[in-house]
Order: sequence, then structure tokens, then C-alpha cells
Amino acid sequence: MAEQARQLEFVHTSQFTTPVAEEYAQELLDFAGENFRGGAVYFTCGGSESVETALKLARQYQVEIGQTKRYQVLSRIQSYHGSTLGALSVSGNKRRREIYLPMVREFVHVGIPYCYRCNYDCTDGCRNCGLEYAAELERAIETANGQAAAFIFEPVSGATLGAVVPPPGYLQKIAEVCRRHGVLLIADEVMTGMGRTGRNFAIEHWGIAPDILIAAKGLSSGYAPLGAVVATKKVVDAVASFLHGFTYNAHPVSLAAGRAVLRYLQQRKLVQAADSGGHDTVAAKLERSLSTLLDLDTVGEVRGIGSLRGIEFVSDKRSKKPFAPELNFAGRVTSAALKRGLLVYPIQGCVDGISGDHLLIAPPAVITDEQLDWSVQQLREAISEASSS
Repeated sequence: MAEQARQLEFVHTSQFTTPVAEEYAQELLDFAGENFRGGAVYFTCGGSESVETALKLARQYQVEIGQTKRYQVLSRIQSYHGSTLGALSVSGNKRRREIYLPMVREFVHVGIPYCYRCNYDCTDGCRNCGLEYAAELERAIETANGQAAAFIFEPVSGATLGAVVPPPGYLQKIAEVCRRHGVLLIADEVMTGMGRTGRNFAIEHWGIAPDILIAAKGLSSGYAPLGAVVATKKVVDAVASFLHGFTYNAHPVSLAAGRAVLRYLQQRKLVQAADSGGHDTVAAKLERSLSTLLDLDTVGEVRGIGSLRGIEFVSDKRSKKPFAPELNFAGRVTSAALKRGLLVYPIQGCVDGISGDHLLIAPPAVITDEQLDWSVQQLREAISEASSS
């Protein structure tokens, strides 16, 4: 970052490009994989800006190819895509949307697979329910009467549901539905990208190819504000000149940070460290350690993939009854953990947007075995304290 600042700290992208932007964009395209060969990257200052960019890009793509009626962006209930108004319009997090709804343009939100509390038959390992949820999307597209431009989704749910992993066949089916109906597929990997789930991007677990990929958070590992929208060649070729821009998009110093993080990630094999499929990886040890918490009366489910994990709390395991929202059980666990020196991410509303308590667990890939064991022990004690108070 210092080296880049000495050379060039800033130019406006409406007038100039920079070597660091061009070189890093190509490295990121290569990291994103074959699906994005010949595509392009639009750099922003974070996740919400990236979502806004993706929404506008999807609309302009449809206009450029002659589909001017298409403007609706479909999404899922119990999802979260950012804090700006456009991002809130495609988010399903009730608590974060509620007071802003009069200001938001609303489109259809379809159901999201959540097998611990499924609306469908999960007796076949959840494959049937995945297809049922995909059918909801297809009906919503058909009801939109030719006005659906895109569908945005988190491959693995983030804060709102807490690391819920999609059932077999679901993501493949929604990709097929979108392709068949001419609807762009937007994968929001702000939380799951850059190796968090043990793949470069989480979509690789299911072999799907979105038209637009959104990244942030781990993109720069917090060293500088940075987000990115990665588009396929199909999208790029259709858009002559993107009618969009921020003052600080593709900021050279932020890009230098992102480029350094990507190289560090690859050199130290941190994506592999986050792969829970390997026996001795950090992520595999995290999965095994967290699963021991299931013997606690208030832990209903431990879920997730790679180094993105969720713990859902219940007041009764047999009925899966959640705690009353006013008890703020996840908050109580968090406070008890903080006293012990452990930081976790508490959220409420996983059941219906209001009730339901869970934690999101996402340790760094460089965590040691000793730190991991200590952390899980502190969490166990914090849950026990919150349960007895």
C-alpha cells in the first residue's frame, strides 16, 4: 500500500486507468475461474456498493440486449445483501429492513432452503425440498411476466440464517431455471468468497456458473475498503459503456492491498486450510470441535461449511422451539463470551425474521489448534452461563 501511494495515490476512473487495477483485475478473474475468462471486474469500496453495482449492471445488460421490460431483481426471504436502499430492496432481513420499507422498491422474495426448519419434505436428505424451493423461483419469474432481470442469492447464507448450506441439487436447479428464462444469476459472495468455505468461491462446491459474482470483506482482509463485481464475458460484451460510478471505485491503494492479500492467500494455501473436507485442516478441526457443543441442551443445530459456521439455539430440542425474542439469548451468549475474551457474531430472527437466536463463527484461516480449542471451550462456558441465567 505504501509503495502504491508513493507511485500514485488516486486518479478518477472516469478519466484514467491504472496498472494495479488492470493487473489485479486479471489476477482476480483467474482466481474466479474458467467461467469468468474474458470477463471484467468493477472495483468498489465494499459489499453494499458492489451489490448496487451488480443490480444496475443486470438492468443495463437487459436493456442493451433489447429486453427493456426486464428490471425486477428477485431474491430470497431471510437473506442479506447490504445496507444501501437498493441492497435492502433485495434483502430479506426483517430487522434491518423494517423502518426503511417506505423508501424501498420491492420485488418478489422467494423461500430459502433451511433444512433444520424446512417447509417441505426433508425425509430424502433434503433433495426434494431443494427442488421445491427452486420451483418457487420459477413461479416468481413466470409471475413477473417478462420483467425479471436477475436473481441474487448467497450460496451459503450469511448473518441472517447463520451458515445454512443449500441442499443437494438446489443451486444447480436455480441456475438452470434462470438460464432458461433469460434471468441473470448473481452470486453474492461478500461473506463466502476468497476461500472462506474452502474453495476460492463457494459456488465451486456445487459447480454452478453465475453471470455476476460479488466479492468484498476477505477481498482485502480489512486492510482497506474494497469490493468487486466480477462479470462474465457474456455480460461484458453486451454493455458498451456502463452508466455507473463512484468517486473512489478502483482506488489504487485499496487495490494494492487486495492484490497483496490475494497473493498471500495463494502462497500460504489458506483456501485449502479452510476446506473442511480435509482431515487435518483448520476448518475440519473447527467442524469437529463445534459439533461437541450439541450435547448442550440449548444448542439445536451446528451447521456450515469450511470456516463459516453457525450455531442455532433453542429452548427445547425436541420441538425446536426458539427462545422468546425479548430474552436475546444470542446476545447473552455473546456477552458471556466477551467476558472470556472471545468474540462471536450474534443474530436474532432466523426462524421468522423476529424470533430465533444464532451465532456466526468465522475464525481466521491462520488460527492455531491451541487457539481453536481454547475458543470452543470459552464458547461452551458462555452458552452454559447464558442458559443458567
